[in-house]
Amino acid sequence: MHLSTVKIQKPDDINFILGQSHFIKTVEDLHEALVGAVPGLKFGLAFCESSGPALVRWSGTDAELIELAKQNAFDLAAGHCFIILLRDAFPINVLNAVKSVPEVCGIFCATANPVEVVLAETEQGRGILGVIDGLKPKGIEGDAEIAARKELLRKFGYKL
Repeated sequence: MHLSTVKIQKPDDINFILGQSHFIKTVEDLHEALVGAVPGLKFGLAFCESSGPALVRWSGTDAELIELAKQNAFDLAAGHCFIILLRDAFPINVLNAVKSVPEVCGIFCATANPVEVVLAETEQGRGILGVIDGLKPKGIEGDAEIAARKELLRKFGYKL
């Protein structure tokens, strides 16, 4: 077995969700879930089919994000993984809709951070072992940081 990492390629302001699914119907069902969750959502998604023709299947509403999703999925090349890239939206806006798609087995991360995906490769193929999401903590928050966190959540409308 060979271990490696692949960096997710995207602009800094783009959020994404990386998960695993189990069926070719994933692409259409994720597309429907996303457009149903946030009208006018701009996204690209890609899915690594792991049997038959074993293609990267894709969909979306934003040409740039579709291309990024296809390239990231192809670079990952891990069976049944999917990636959704979001423009002007946060994963929290769509994550429950994504998780409710019957084919979705799990979510590895949902973030705008730099991410490295840890992969294992055998003669059969590749699988995702986990992700390195963002940076190591630099310290422990104090009163000023707590106040800033609470202010940010209220600014975004997540708390009253």
